[in-house]
Amino acid sequence: MAALVIAASCASTRATPANPASPAQPVSKSQSDIAAAARARADSTRRPYTAADIHFVSGMIGHHAQAIAMSRWAEGHGASATIRTLSGRIINAQRDEITLMQNWLRDRHQPVPEADPRGMKMDMGGTTHFMAMPGMLTDEQMKQLDAVRGPEFDKLFLTFMIQHHRGAVQMVKELLDTPGAANDETVWKLAADVNVDQTTEITRMQQMLALLTIQGRLP
Repeated sequence: MAALVIAASCASTRATPANPASPAQPVSKSQSDIAAAARARADSTRRPYTAADIHFVSGMIGHHAQAIAMSRWAEGHGASATIRTLSGRIINAQRDEITLMQNWLRDRHQPVPEADPRGMKMDMGGTTHFMAMPGMLTDEQMKQLDAVRGPEFDKLFLTFMIQHHRGAVQMVKELLDTPGAANDETVWKLAADVNVDQTTEITRMQQMLALLTIQGRLP
């Protein structure tokens, strides 16, 4: 034991830089990725993730991507200031969550879907398909929203976004109803945030839609 202590002390002395004031060497990207993966594995050992967690996170990436695509139309489609403010909040919040979800999958060496507003991309027999998650708009509904302007855009945007948010809340419910799912800390927090944020926004959008119906326009 004494020999081990002496050897460790000598090794430590040799490892000391000649110039203590010199800056630390930057951590390479590969080292950073390895460290992130190691942390992810450690987290998953304590709180194992499941196939349901992977499906939820992967599907929510495309779900969020469509909400962002819809929201980005507000500026160029004559939306009211009220809708533009709402759209900005949706873009900022869901863009950050997409990054979080992609990193979560990447750190666990899982396939990382692109943020595609058509849904989760799947290759089946050499043919590419997109799996739409609950509440996502069809191609026809997206075209319908893109075709209107002004108060008509406001009305259709609120109608479709309520549908979209309800789908996200349903995805959370399905996750939590799956035995063993959402024990991973990141997945649990993401699901809780989606549920609270989008349930709150549904109520807010219902109020906006009622005001729009009464007044014919939003401020």
